[in-house]
Amino acid sequence: MEWFDAGVNLTHTRLHRQLESVITRAHAAGVSHQLVIATDIAEAHAAIELCERFPDSLYTTVGVHPHEADNAPTDLQSQLFELAQSPFVKAIGECGLDFNRNFASSANQKRVFIQQIEVANELSLPLYLHERDALEEQISLLDRYAKPKLPRLTHCFTGGHKALDAYNERGHCFGLTGWLCDERRNQELLSVLPALPKQRTVLETDAPFLLPRNIRPRPRDNEPAYLPYVGEALAESWCMSVAEVAQLTTANALRLFALDNYSS
Repeated sequence: MEWFDAGVNLTHTRLHRQLESVITRAHAAGVSHQLVIATDIAEAHAAIELCERFPDSLYTTVGVHPHEADNAPTDLQSQLFELAQSPFVKAIGECGLDFNRNFASSANQKRVFIQQIEVANELSLPLYLHERDALEEQISLLDRYAKPKLPRLTHCFTGGHKALDAYNERGHCFGLTGWLCDERRNQELLSVLPALPKQRTVLETDAPFLLPRNIRPRPRDNEPAYLPYVGEALAESWCMSVAEVAQLTTANALRLFALDNYSS
């Protein structure tokens, strides 16, 4: 089976310090593709360097997370255009709005988000979206500034019929993580899984975070090798085989990130 981890924080110190082992274990688990998430300009540069070291399996986003919006450079757009010249860059983000923790001002979050939407429009690259407690504002900005057919991935979708309906209506793809395996807080996500569009669902680890709780014995950190545990949970919910989920979600990710012609 072949898997695509559509979101992993490989530049994080908990993974980067053992990077070659992490990549080796991922390949052994069938995770042959990984999209590295960048949350600021420095991480974007580092992520591209990682892709250059492992060109057969890594791709990356470039962008500024809403938590980092107060520190975004004044020439953000020009830097993103330059970074996106790399053939490994497959999406703009992680970008969006986060009014839950408010690590950056709402005004700066909105400004930086709009700038990234405009870059994605110009380059026809997918938006890699983050949203917490900001659904209406995020949808409003997307409706106003994003091209209607611009591909979008709602990263780490955690459920809710209102969010599902809003994003589904606009053709979003949905990223599922180890949240699906967390019996303490996955009820809302489980309730909407039957309505989730199968052809627009991808799997992510968001490693080293969101460790699937169905792993025994439980390791300290999440990593791409554990993506199949998310696939197993989704297969059970969708009454599909694990192999079918792997094939479906990998094909969805390859299509979303314009890697359809990839052959292993």
